[in-house]
Amino acid sequence: QVQMMESGGGSVQVGGSLRLSCATSEYAISNYCLGWFRQVPPKAQEAVAALDSRGRTTYADSVKGRFTISKDKSANTFFLQMNNVTPEDAAIYHCAADYRPSGCTWHDVNSLAYYGQGTQVSVSS
Repeated sequence: QVQMMESGGGSVQVGGSLRLSCATSEYAISNYCLGWFRQVPPKAQEAVAALDSRGRTTYADSVKGRFTISKDKSANTFFLQMNNVTPEDAAIYHCAADYRPSGCTWHDVNSLAYYGQGTQVSVSS
């Protein structure tokens, strides 16, 4: 079992920025596909971004150019920097991870095996 713990959610104004963090294991941060997905119940979850073990990042079209996924190996933590936030970005954000030695893209995030409880992001006008 890989532990995943999100933090950093909260309320942000339209056009503002927020950084989400996900603490995980030392092995996962270096070797796993890392990603973020979001959900507005009862809608289906929506994959947002992925960072594979080779350092390649990919994004859903809805967030491309606004969100950035990155990691800090020394802290066993990866991040989702959210800029120019819109009302459509309001959701529960979950971090996710899984072993994918061939690499991964944002399309794979919804199938990653390990994920956290989520952190709420609210957007106000």
